[in-house]
Amino acid sequence: MDTDKLRELQSLDLEHKLILTKGRIQEWYEHWDGKVYVSFSGGKDSTVLLHIVRQLYPEAPAVFCDTGLEYPEIRQFVKSINGVVWLKPKATFMQVIDKYGYPIIRKEVAHAIESVRRNPYCKNSKKLLTGYMSDGKKTVFCIPETWKYLIGTPFKISEKCCYCMKKKPFMQYEKANKRAMMTGEMASDSMSRKTEYIANGCNAYNLKRPKSTPLGFWLESDIWEYIRTFNVPYSKIYDMGYDHTGCMFCCFGCHLEPEPNRFQRMQVTHPKQYDYCINGGQFVNGKWGPSKEGLGLGFVLDYIGVPYNDDRNLWPTKELLESR
Repeated sequence: MDTDKLRELQSLDLEHKLILTKGRIQEWYEHWDGKVYVSFSGGKDSTVLLHIVRQLYPEAPAVFCDTGLEYPEIRQFVKSINGVVWLKPKATFMQVIDKYGYPIIRKEVAHAIESVRRNPYCKNSKKLLTGYMSDGKKTVFCIPETWKYLIGTPFKISEKCCYCMKKKPFMQYEKANKRAMMTGEMASDSMSRKTEYIANGCNAYNLKRPKSTPLGFWLESDIWEYIRTFNVPYSKIYDMGYDHTGCMFCCFGCHLEPEPNRFQRMQVTHPKQYDYCINGGQFVNGKWGPSKEGLGLGFVLDYIGVPYNDDRNLWPTKELLESR
């Protein structure tokens, strides 16, 4: 598949997208003799996917990983859905960032910074810093100049939270139950997902960890059209003005958000979680990290220039939100 083909698929109306999506789901289900599951986050995309899948296969399990980082409204909604398997990571988010570091900027950058800090003089670090291999050829990725100063921060940086908190529990479930995953990921979510979708299409049978993305060519507008058309229940978090409902305390991509960003919104809608997220923290052996009082993310956000206080009343008052 190429970019033009993806655009063609994305331009289809909902009726035709549904036909294609159901076809991909049936192919995936039959290939694995029904040993499949829906990766269910409680967000709108996986909610729509689960609704479609269960029209075809009512017994299909939905699997939710309770990381402790979900919005309360997401957890409440997941509890209202029948046939959900709840997973739990072995480590808490505080333990993960204390051991590995804070998730900031994006996964590729966080991983590269961690690699350079761990072994600054190896060949791989030189490639990550210069963007060139030893033979003079350009590398696929290097640390952008904008973020190279993060190599010297007084706190750890890592992308490992996603693996520890989500990917690993799902992989353990797949191995124990011999089931293949279906997920609500869409190519429009990010550049990395677009690249992955163009390379593999909806059903990626040949990956080391096979994965189906039957909504891969959908757009966010299609998701909401489906919800309205078929009167699908969804989490109340979206009625509070949130567009994306990933982990509450994740910093990936927050530097790109216009104000009010996710933390400024959280200050108004979820003040207890906000206090735990932003405040607290401590220096131990010269390194900043979480403490019993909180994660200390305010210190980290200050370092990367991301505002987190809603001092200018950019977001509606809590009273207004509660009245919706």
